[in-house]
Amino acid sequence: MSLRKKSISIKSIITIVSVSILLFSTIVIGYLIISRWLSSAEKEAERIVENLGENIYNQVSSFMHIPHSVNEVNHKVIEYGILDLSNEKLREKFFVGVLSAQSPHIYSFSYGTANGEYYGARRNEKGVIEIMRNDASTGGNSWYYSVNEDLTAGERVVQAGKFDPRTRAWYKAAEESGGPALSPLYKHFVMDDLTVSFSWPVYDASGSLQGVMGTHILLSDIGSFLVDAVRDYSGYAIVADKETGSLIANSMGVDNFTVLPDGSFSQRTVDDIGFPDIEKAFIQSTTNRESPLFYRGEEEKLFINMREIEILNATWVVMSAIPEAFYMKDVIDSIHLTVIIVVVALVLLLIIYHILARKLMKPLDNLIEVSTALSKGDLSKRVEVVRSDEIGMISESLNRVADKLQFLINNLEESVIERTRQLQRANEELKESKNELQLLLDSTAEGIYGIDLNGDCTFCNASSVKLLGFSGPEDILGKNVHRLIHHSRRDGTTFPIEECKIVRSIKHGRGFQTDDEVFWKADGSSFDVEYRSYPQMRNGEVVGGVITFSDITERKKREEEIKYLSSHDVLTGLLNRSSLAQIQKAVDVEENLPISVIVADINGLKMTNDVFGHAAGDELIKESARILLESCRERDLIARVGGDEFVVILPGTSEKETESIASRIKEGFSDARVQAVKCSISLGFDTKTRADQSLNEIMANAESFMYKDKTIHRKSLNRQLIDSIIDTLHTKYPMEKQHSIAVSELCGEIGSAMKLSQSQINVLKRAGYLHDIGKIVLDESILSKDTYTALTEEEREKIKQHSIVGYRILNLFDETLDIAEYTYSHHERWDGSGYPRGLKGEQIPLISRIISIAGAYDRVMNRVEGTLEEKREAALKVIREDARKQFDPNIARLFIQMMDGKNA
Repeated sequence: MSLRKKSISIKSIITIVSVSILLFSTIVIGYLIISRWLSSAEKEAERIVENLGENIYNQVSSFMHIPHSVNEVNHKVIEYGILDLSNEKLREKFFVGVLSAQSPHIYSFSYGTANGEYYGARRNEKGVIEIMRNDASTGGNSWYYSVNEDLTAGERVVQAGKFDPRTRAWYKAAEESGGPALSPLYKHFVMDDLTVSFSWPVYDASGSLQGVMGTHILLSDIGSFLVDAVRDYSGYAIVADKETGSLIANSMGVDNFTVLPDGSFSQRTVDDIGFPDIEKAFIQSTTNRESPLFYRGEEEKLFINMREIEILNATWVVMSAIPEAFYMKDVIDSIHLTVIIVVVALVLLLIIYHILARKLMKPLDNLIEVSTALSKGDLSKRVEVVRSDEIGMISESLNRVADKLQFLINNLEESVIERTRQLQRANEELKESKNELQLLLDSTAEGIYGIDLNGDCTFCNASSVKLLGFSGPEDILGKNVHRLIHHSRRDGTTFPIEECKIVRSIKHGRGFQTDDEVFWKADGSSFDVEYRSYPQMRNGEVVGGVITFSDITERKKREEEIKYLSSHDVLTGLLNRSSLAQIQKAVDVEENLPISVIVADINGLKMTNDVFGHAAGDELIKESARILLESCRERDLIARVGGDEFVVILPGTSEKETESIASRIKEGFSDARVQAVKCSISLGFDTKTRADQSLNEIMANAESFMYKDKTIHRKSLNRQLIDSIIDTLHTKYPMEKQHSIAVSELCGEIGSAMKLSQSQINVLKRAGYLHDIGKIVLDESILSKDTYTALTEEEREKIKQHSIVGYRILNLFDETLDIAEYTYSHHERWDGSGYPRGLKGEQIPLISRIISIAGAYDRVMNRVEGTLEEKREAALKVIREDARKQFDPNIARLFIQMMDGKNA
């Protein structure tokens, strides 16, 4: 009877607990579902207001930055004199053309001169463009004309009153700032609308103000956009000045300004809009910069997004808001449905539980009786098995336990002794095997570790500990390996465990291998890893996994270096020819039209290599690559396709834009120098405008134009290269400049004394001026020494090279080819002991012999001390004594006579 009572008590407890669990679970599930709906609704509202705010911000920002861009692009047309304002037809075509190319919200584009004249184009109330004119011909009045087909003025359609642009706020703003400016808001003098103007001052070469260019927009367009933007959300949008709170535009239909009785206007502020919640929300959002912001108003709750637009000298605040009612309707309907579903589910669960409980609890009495008997030592009792479900299985198991207990008790002592011996042997064998396995694992260079089905580490070798930077195995064993070393990707983002190949190898019972992931060390750093994961099987079932891994950081670096070198030029880091061919196919698609190509070729590279060495030539190539990179845009593709040739592919670039980029490249080269060489480059470009055109043909056209450019400017480029070398030499060493001038003049006088022709004298003077151009390669330490005897033997050998270098330089250009030989031989001596070829007597060219005498005379004049007469005598003495040794005796005699005659 007591057992029966206990059984009933236990069942009652189970019933109460089960019902309580059902109730609690149902409530929790319902709460979670409702919370999920609320959370999702709030997140959706945050997303909507964020997107709405971004859309409004982008549109308003575009509204305001386009006029600034119009001024920025076009003010130079007047400033540089490209547009002649006195030419009516050109002037009218210019203003109409610019305004026609802009979006309709730009009301007018104009230019007011410092003399009070005013020209431009505007859109009238119907959006039709008209030409504006205000000068002496209109008597200082503003007249508006229709536009003919050729974009010139037609009939006069409006005759407005007096108008002086210099009195307007937009003109004064640019005049005061001295640069681009945004005017204060003002009421348009014709249209019933607020207007804001972007102005840009135009100066002449002396810095005097010529006038101000203005681009003017009507703010009602912004208000219309705000209304459309928030209509589908039942929301609100405001644009206001940050400092004053003055309204610029709004979606609530509130006027942004009022016209006063005296004809002036008063701009309204946010406080005047008549929506208390919006007013307070705006104030709160300007102090609390969280985005989105949730505002609890008196009438409604709002989600708010606040952004700032900085436009030149002004900052505007853009506020967008959506009410709670917009997103809560569907949520409330969903909550009602959820409550109904939860209640129905709870009722069904209680009915099912009641039926199952009655069926399951009935056999428990028999189990309790038998278990009670067994606990008292009566091993003869057995449970009657009447069913094959879980209760029946428990009954059979209890009967087997009873049988086993009866057997063990009868054979207990003998069994205990035998079992003890077996356990000892098994433990010893297991320990020995474990030691041998650990020794084998620790001897491998690869890291090896094992995990169980939960991902916890069961073993690891010494290499694992070392590669992962841990102090010992205890830092890894028993811990979840994925969370320890495989938790994140290379970029630091979380690596979900369900995507882990190691976990998948255990789940699917097959091996995985990869080399594109990272493991994380104990110090928080990561390394590139190659690993193999295999499932660990026992009795045909997966019980864990074994992972081998190795650090492949260095291998990855080598692979990246090889990949980079295969597609990039080693010297400049730009794309090479092969990679350009591959990228060209990807770029040559219709979406990128128009596509422009610039072909560039460095001028003077061969001369730089020949004269200053290939190290200087490489420096010229690298400097050219740097200028190209700085002049082009980030999206443009630049490749070095030859020794001195580059190709630039510009997707989405018109011919006009390409001309601008080419001008930037030319400007970048204008002040660049390498060694004594002034950098310059020849350019050619062409533009693909149709999909059926071949990009290869466009590149060929660009290359042809480049060679045409090089040919046309060849003489000026050659002259520029020579001048840059001689200017560098003379700038660094002013004495060399004086020497060149003096030798040139002396050579001319000697030529006249020898009765040479004027053309020969001209060649002689040019050769005399450029005879020492080869000294550009000499160090300052050599040229600064006063006398030839002060030089070391090594320095003397270096200085002997300057005539060879000069020959190389002058021999590169058609303009100096005729004097290269004379520069080469001007250090040859009459007796054959000179350099570089040891020519003798009349083997030495006549002009070289003349330069030799003039050069020696000037050197002595500048190196000896004394009066001018003493210096002359010393120089003539050298000429006189070295005749027949260094100098041609006939020319030397003539030179002495000439100088004596000059002295007399």
